[in-house]
Amino acid sequence: MKRKIGVIFGGTSREHKVSLSSGKTVLNSLDTKKYEIIPVKIEKNGKWTIGKNKPKEELEALKILKKKIDVAFIVLHGTKGEDGTIQGLLEFLDIPYTGSNVEASALAMDKERSAEIFKANGLTVPKSICITRKNRKTSSNIKIPCIVKPADNGSSVGIALVRKKEDLNNAIDKALKISERVLVQEYIKGDEVTCAVLDDGKKIKPLTPTHIIPKSSDFFDYHAKYTHGATEEVTPPRLPANTVKQIQKIAVKAHSILGCSGVSRTDMIIKGKKIFILETNTIPGMTKTSLLPQASAHAGIPFSKLLNILIESATKNHN
Repeated sequence: MKRKIGVIFGGTSREHKVSLSSGKTVLNSLDTKKYEIIPVKIEKNGKWTIGKNKPKEELEALKILKKKIDVAFIVLHGTKGEDGTIQGLLEFLDIPYTGSNVEASALAMDKERSAEIFKANGLTVPKSICITRKNRKTSSNIKIPCIVKPADNGSSVGIALVRKKEDLNNAIDKALKISERVLVQEYIKGDEVTCAVLDDGKKIKPLTPTHIIPKSSDFFDYHAKYTHGATEEVTPPRLPANTVKQIQKIAVKAHSILGCSGVSRTDMIIKGKKIFILETNTIPGMTKTSLLPQASAHAGIPFSKLLNILIESATKNHN
């Protein structure tokens, strides 16, 4: 009997479109001989569609979800997807799900808190200041150029590189419309890299890192991430072998200290001999231009097999 896999995508966050694209890729790549695939789409307004069912309320949706699926494959990006919300709902329903648990998801999504944890565990992080809607006094201490970004969003939503002091307040205002907390971070000009980690519940394995070279931006912003051809992504990276090993070691350590499961992808910047850790993503993009599928392919793991690994990991973690 085929296991019923509910692919949860869409959502109410600003990353809705990215999630739709990730969801479509996963739906088209799952092994139909092995699984019965059930699309679980959450509209921007919060309405659910589960297969052919269109429940009017979320409570009704959860009841249908409990009856219809055996495992949830989460490709909800941003708030309510990566912050532990959907994970908490699925735990309440006793449904196994892919990726990290509630606590690890919440920690990774909170860039301020995760940076504190990374630093406490000996990893190098950029200097940063947290600004809130109520407290903006610290902004006068910030050196230019700097990076301004919401403390709890992904896909580079709301991120800005500020080169002039007079542009700082405007960048903070825009970021505060997205999040109640904003990180103002030192700008580090260097080599951007990312490294994914696969965790099947027994062994944590780093994949080959990818060297990210934006063609039209000074950093890996939203446009560079999701516009085909806007970025050169080199796997394996054009870096010394010992540097590649260091990157992989940092990715595994970040995954472990946050308590991640299944898969994660950690972004870093290399400047000189230092490797700065930026953030860890617990639900990496699964679009055609996403970095995780590229790294997986380089490791000799076809995308459909990668999805199988994540589903098996979900079942093991639940048991």
